[in-house]
Amino acid sequence: MLLDILADAGAAYCLIGGLAVNAYTEPVVSLDLDIVIAVKDVERLCDLAAHRGFIIERFKYSINLTSPKSDLRIQIQTDERYQAFIARSTLKEVLGYKMNTAAPEDVLQGKIWACSDQQRRKSKRLKDLADILRMIEANPDLEKLLPTEVRERLE
Repeated sequence: MLLDILADAGAAYCLIGGLAVNAYTEPVVSLDLDIVIAVKDVERLCDLAAHRGFIIERFKYSINLTSPKSDLRIQIQTDERYQAFIARSTLKEVLGYKMNTAAPEDVLQGKIWACSDQQRRKSKRLKDLADILRMIEANPDLEKLLPTEVRERLE
């Protein structure tokens, strides 16, 4: 349903977060779908989603979309740092669906930002570290992009 709404909105987007990690590694099941949408397309997408029964919740750096018909938790990342990821994204298959997905370097960068955010729950930050490790195991050349602090936490 979300992919239909994105198509109807003509929205530029890319998948980020744990499901994006799945595009480059062995998949791990997640109910979270993290996505960045071009700023110019966010309101149109939210309007279309609301008309299709989604509940819209707005936060400082995200917009959450939920549907009573699904357990999937959709989070639109509104932090400006993620906008550049869209231009570098490519079409990848993720859990049977073709979606624009952030480049591996960008997925890793998003995970670095997430695991370094002390405002996030510790359990979320640890999952982000595990996702970083999964990315590096599948793409060893990405290890050079790790900041010293994150590298030390992985050891």
